[in-house]
Amino acid sequence: MSRYTKSVNRKSRHLSFSILENGKELAKRPYQPGQHGSKRTKKLSNYGIQLQEKQKVRFMYGVGEKQFKNIFEKAGKMNGVHGHNLFTLLESRLDNLVYRIGFSTTRRGARQLVNHGHITVNGKKVDIPSYTCKPGDVIAIKENAKDMVIVKSSLEALSKRVEFVTYDENKMAGTYVRYPERSELNADINESLIIEFYNR
Repeated sequence: MSRYTKSVNRKSRHLSFSILENGKELAKRPYQPGQHGSKRTKKLSNYGIQLQEKQKVRFMYGVGEKQFKNIFEKAGKMNGVHGHNLFTLLESRLDNLVYRIGFSTTRRGARQLVNHGHITVNGKKVDIPSYTCKPGDVIAIKENAKDMVIVKSSLEALSKRVEFVTYDENKMAGTYVRYPERSELNADINESLIIEFYNR
């Protein structure tokens, strides 16, 4: 399945979940999309509930179906809790860390910055959004892109940064300090349902 490129707001309303993690998509119209969305009531089966939970995470991080399954399987081979490992791998993606540092207001925008070659990791240009970063990696804006309006406005709009990344304003560079704790990530996700979905 290809990457979802349509309206994020519509998908958020369909899942009753804020894909952008700020709640703005659901603030005005917190009901299903479509002509009869406000009147529609739908009871999901156990499979439907598990599928919806998986889709929440997949759309939130902007990962394709096949890629998401590969990440899930890789997480299962790691030591520790499967669900936490899944989040660790997703949070360690370069496009996600560009978003977490504040270079972009959305993960989709962060992916575009990476694709267009505006991001460096430890001083070397990396244009692969799925590149897996490790604690200690320094993620920065390339010298010739530091004056980009979209980057500056995004940094100014950021009110709070997650604790597992730090930011040096003078160098316009962020450091992936450590792997995130589960308590620091989205509490509205039940990762055990995702594990049940793939293990059914």
